[in-house]
Amino acid sequence: MPRMSPSLHNKNILLGVCGGIAAYKSAALVRRLQDAGADVRVVMSAGAVEFITPLTFQALSGHPVHSHLLDSEAEAGMGHIELARWADLILIAPATANSIARLVSGRADDLLCAVCLASRAKLAIAPAMNHMMWASPATQQNIQTLKDNAYCVFGPAAGMQACGETGEGRLLEPDELVNAAAQLFQSGELAGINIMITAGPTYEPIDPVRFIGNRSSGRMGFAIAEAAIEQGAIITLITGPVHLAEPEHCQRIKVETAEQMHRAVMAHIDEQDIFIGTAAVADYRPSQAQSQKIKKSADDLSLTLTPNPDILKDVAALNNPPFTLGFAAETQNIEQHARLKLKNKNLQMIAANLVGTNDDASETQQGSGINKDMGLNKDMGFNSEYNALQVFWNDGEASLERCRKTQLARQLITLLAKRYHENTAT
Repeated sequence: MPRMSPSLHNKNILLGVCGGIAAYKSAALVRRLQDAGADVRVVMSAGAVEFITPLTFQALSGHPVHSHLLDSEAEAGMGHIELARWADLILIAPATANSIARLVSGRADDLLCAVCLASRAKLAIAPAMNHMMWASPATQQNIQTLKDNAYCVFGPAAGMQACGETGEGRLLEPDELVNAAAQLFQSGELAGINIMITAGPTYEPIDPVRFIGNRSSGRMGFAIAEAAIEQGAIITLITGPVHLAEPEHCQRIKVETAEQMHRAVMAHIDEQDIFIGTAAVADYRPSQAQSQKIKKSADDLSLTLTPNPDILKDVAALNNPPFTLGFAAETQNIEQHARLKLKNKNLQMIAANLVGTNDDASETQQGSGINKDMGLNKDMGFNSEYNALQVFWNDGEASLERCRKTQLARQLITLLAKRYHENTAT
């Protein structure tokens, strides 16, 4: 399968627009980012609205434009925190000399600076200013400070400026900014590596209309597939019944039952370098599914269940197994159960998370060693866009704190790539 071209498909990009004449290019930039597959929202500084109206960006992005630090319409009035959590990338274009200085000083008295301080997202600026302002020692020192603090700097370009002078300081063109942003999500850490991922639930039929299933949405597995594709991996995605858009640039195999998933995995596993088992595979199935609908009666109904094949264990037990990452969804004693599964199934890594209700979690979190951000709430785990993971391997562990599953997947893939390359190097 050929490598994909740079893409921002399904990325959440927060575009910061500052007060400079180059702000007119930001309108076209919104469109170009959307054309690349991104969802775009806009934050404008007080100076930016003097050059271009918020209504322009609202019409182009399809979202309200944000400009106030304390938003009465946001949850608890904390709009900057909501935006910080939402973004995969914060791109400030144009970034003026003043806005750059404010970022360096750690100011948080306007929305854009506060969002940057509060976010774990990738951060990038596209400077635009007079060429003498760009060349000044103060600006160059500020740019170096931002680079040291993990900001990416796109441009500037050289050419004719609004002041009539010529020199370095022009904002890059929208297409150039889109390409630069896309490159931030492609490190090539898994270029050419074959990875199989299972995702979603399995449905075990009781009769033609009923089944045994679970609440898995498949979001985590799909997010991991997209994160691995970003890093150049060749993906085979085997999914149970889910209602999610199919990721681009992967081979997808759809199944329904655990036995079907097992057969699909084993039919293609010899080609794989890495296996990631995120699917919530049913441990048991009815011994015999009825051919006709079971009619309701006053009598109790008993089902005889038989174990399903253990896909993860069977993969790890192969003569030449792929590097295997398992998942463990637990309601209590998360580390104990995860490490036991890691050992008993002979896995290289395991990612564990808590599932259940707040009441279930209150006691299990005590003494678990899990960061408080991994505590359960109604917006984590199954059927949620958010999750947190505790990852274990034989001689180490890592905590991945609560965030959107797309962001979490990128962190996990980065950790997996590091462990995989260390393992294959020995």
